[in-house]
Amino acid sequence: MNTFEIEDSFRELTNIKIKDFGTYTTAEWAKFVMNNRNRAFIDEKDVLCNKDNKYDIVIGPVADDNMALLFRQYENEMIDFDTLLKGMVYKKTSSQYSFHTEKSIKLL
Repeated sequence: MNTFEIEDSFRELTNIKIKDFGTYTTAEWAKFVMNNRNRAFIDEKDVLCNKDNKYDIVIGPVADDNMALLFRQYENEMIDFDTLLKGMVYKKTSSQYSFHTEKSIKLL
């Protein structure tokens, strides 16, 4: 296990772009995760896409295997988006900080 530390004040830096979804799963978070996992999704200008690393750091719930199952069910049209959202409420998640750029990694 590797442990890293970052100053609490990193959120105040003006040269670091952060997308913070908070600690709870939301519709916005779900779309962000699905967009970034979908190889066919190429609209990099979309604010819910980070394939172009427009966000240096992304903070939010972890999309673990339980969430991945819900996402697959939605993508395979087995459930609709409202059912996906309802299913997410019952999944326990933990938070993560994801560093996407060299600039953000240097803060560690």
